[in-house]
Amino acid sequence: MSANKSYKVSITPLGDGVLKGIIQAPASKSSMQRACAAALLTNGTTTIFNPGHSNDDKAALDIIKRLGAELEPGGEEIIVKSKGVKPVSSEINCGESGLSIRMFTPLAALSKKEITINGIGSLATRPMDFFDEILPKLDVKIKSNNGKLPLVIQGPLQPADIEVDGSLSSQFLTGLLMGYAAAGATDVSIKVNNLKSKPYIDLTLDVMKQFGMKLPENRDYKEFYFGNETQYSTININSYIVEGDWSGGAFLLVAGAIAGPILVRGLDLTSSQADKAIVDALMAANAGIAMEAKGIKLVQAEMNAFEFDATDCPDLFPPLVALAAYCKGETCIKGASRLTYKESNRALTLQEEFGKMGVKIELNDDVMIIHGGTGVRGAKVHSRHDHRIAMACAVAALKADGETTIEEAGAVRKSYPDFYDDLEKLGAGVSLNNKISFHE
Repeated sequence: MSANKSYKVSITPLGDGVLKGIIQAPASKSSMQRACAAALLTNGTTTIFNPGHSNDDKAALDIIKRLGAELEPGGEEIIVKSKGVKPVSSEINCGESGLSIRMFTPLAALSKKEITINGIGSLATRPMDFFDEILPKLDVKIKSNNGKLPLVIQGPLQPADIEVDGSLSSQFLTGLLMGYAAAGATDVSIKVNNLKSKPYIDLTLDVMKQFGMKLPENRDYKEFYFGNETQYSTININSYIVEGDWSGGAFLLVAGAIAGPILVRGLDLTSSQADKAIVDALMAANAGIAMEAKGIKLVQAEMNAFEFDATDCPDLFPPLVALAAYCKGETCIKGASRLTYKESNRALTLQEEFGKMGVKIELNDDVMIIHGGTGVRGAKVHSRHDHRIAMACAVAALKADGETTIEEAGAVRKSYPDFYDDLEKLGAGVSLNNKISFHE
């Protein structure tokens, strides 16, 4: 997989030119992966429409297949047939997906079969000691590599009253909520301290509701109580439409604000996705943004520095930094402490890679300060194997002074494999530095 990232991409600045056109936002991997998990836990047949095809999406599909689901891929949909978690393999591999490892580990633990859970790249270094602490309380045997991968687990998971720390990631809670629901939890609760990224829990609960799963009572995000009485959703669909991705779409919106006019389609303004907050940031920056019936329109405008709290949407930091680079003044973004355990240490990576492009970034505890409006210069930068860093550098390069080359540019396959193609469709000067296609 690492070889897939090895190509370089060069972005030739637009100069006095602009981006033009209409573009469809990619499918949300947050929505897609949760739908895969819910389809696995649903007894029967589910059709997933508008499925994503990023590496993280492919990892989720492979996982549910190994945990017993049957898949019938199509062009515009994927049919999932499942009888619950009935593993056909003794190992699952989550690729580089933090959501997959955190969500599917409790679901794999619903089985009494011993299962090894692995991953690659940066996932191998991320802390997983959360499971060492929590799973034994649920009668799940677990062995880890000193709090890192691989994990070896054996259930079946038995729901119990537990208390968890929600400050590192809400993704652990997503897996527990789905696992408890599938295990038929009654009169038990999950208490949560300092929960971050609450909108992602809203998305989890929304997916559970749409799939007719047992729903907990949400007590102000501090406790999720599964009662004695049946609390199943009455919707119980047999199909699910994957939302457009606000995380990937944020880069398109920022690209339009820097170099539009463009129209971005497929983003639902009523979505539970945390990264929908990019709209608030663009408005705070006085960007040229307008909500139209057919999509969100962005045009170039003179933009000002802004203040923004990204604690609940840390994935927005990379596009926000690209935006702030073109805003006059000092932009302050709160929530930088959430960036340590991403594909890279994103706070330091953004500081270093944007520093190469002449953009000064200061890190002051939980606050990132971007000195913008002084010009962006073309440079040789590195994705650090982080999809969002690659996209942020590419967007910032659109109006830079000189060409920008991004090494390990293929990291975008993790979440948005069509990213460079989409930029090119809008008129950006995108070229590969060797003879590999974007999709190879």
